[in-house]
Amino acid sequence: MTERKTPPPTDGAESRASSSESYTAREIDATAMKAFAHPLRMEMYEWLGTHGPATATMLARHTGESTGQTSYHLRQLARHGFVEEDAGRGRGRERWWRAVGFSVRAALMSDDDGLRPAVDLMLRVQQERRSAELSEWLRRASAAESAGEAEKAWVDASTNSRTTATMTAPELDALRDAVMRLVHEHTERAKERRGVEGAAGLGPASSSGDGAVADPGTAEESRRVRVYFDAFPLPAAE
Repeated sequence: MTERKTPPPTDGAESRASSSESYTAREIDATAMKAFAHPLRMEMYEWLGTHGPATATMLARHTGESTGQTSYHLRQLARHGFVEEDAGRGRGRERWWRAVGFSVRAALMSDDDGLRPAVDLMLRVQQERRSAELSEWLRRASAAESAGEAEKAWVDASTNSRTTATMTAPELDALRDAVMRLVHEHTERAKERRGVEGAAGLGPASSSGDGAVADPGTAEESRRVRVYFDAFPLPAAE
């Protein structure tokens, strides 16, 4: 079971894929997990992953905390490798930060009793966020008929599906790796496209509150896209 946490192209963490492919996120240890399992730190990390790089001041506005608090918790996240400075955006005194991908071994989650509260908190927050995001998208998708052709195109491009099959553990392992590799391929391709556009002077001209970005010189709108992928065995038959 794997969830790849990505720097702004990228949730709670789950166990790492056994493969050492480039799409596999950095594995964290028990100390780092305990440091991450703090409500404000998880909220800040989630915001960075959803909206992209930000400063302590921007995160303070989002969370309602002081800049002193957000600065402190950013330093703690950076200490354990969950965020890193986005030096390319550094124009002035305030530092910009971006999320860094991570994963956790299943054995670490189950073998350390002292880690259980941190694991439970992360998994609960993760599931609540997933459910809320999917519910909000389904609500918006149902209203897309009256929202114009642009919104309909996003609805047509999205998916919410489920498949059930009888497989062996190695077959499930292969499926997981194949899907993760494909997701990585497409997200990296999108990053390269944005880099080329930026170098050509076609970078984002404007951004709306929902993360939509209009790319001058193109007719296409870019948005942050969330990809969830779960693949797991059902309970064995009695």
